[in-house]
Amino acid sequence: MINSKNLKDIKDQILNCDKCSLRKLRDESKYFPVVGQGNHNAEIMFIGEAPGLNEAKTGIPFCGASGRILDELLKYVGIKREDVYVTNILKDRPPDNRDPEASEIEVCLPYLKEQIRIIKPKVICTLGRYSMGVIMQQFGLTAELDSISKIHGKEFEKDGIKILPLYHPAVAVYNGNMKETLKTDFQILKKYQK
Repeated sequence: MINSKNLKDIKDQILNCDKCSLRKLRDESKYFPVVGQGNHNAEIMFIGEAPGLNEAKTGIPFCGASGRILDELLKYVGIKREDVYVTNILKDRPPDNRDPEASEIEVCLPYLKEQIRIIKPKVICTLGRYSMGVIMQQFGLTAELDSISKIHGKEFEKDGIKILPLYHPAVAVYNGNMKETLKTDFQILKKYQK
């Protein structure tokens, strides 16, 4: 069993973190940090880019339109959301949902790395190109890195962990045709179910 105290320690550190400007925005907007949610013994971890507005208002990752698509995709392959762990690279919302800045990633990355170390997932699903790039670089898979349109749904392995780049569920919000591609990619996760 995972010691939940360790994940609580990370949450406390994030709550008190003031190493970048996103903390000021969080306080001014009365937002919450979005640490992560799910099974602390999860075999599958989903990592997105950064919280959106709904997430920042609730502190819950993927709780808006993208979250509904994620839930639908999980259900499609017979996985319960409470059996996986869902988080983001950034733990605070960037203003106007802009792309993460390198300095913000640098500040938040140690928290994410610690979450991965504690949870010990068998597979990490990156959601979107930013998450894909950051995670593949962290796992020394830079040589395999390509555009998400070329490597989505392909499995990579490093240190006993499978890395599975996926499109961000938001693509299906804006382009309904992409849902079939996401469904196909999610089929891979069936073999990782307990």
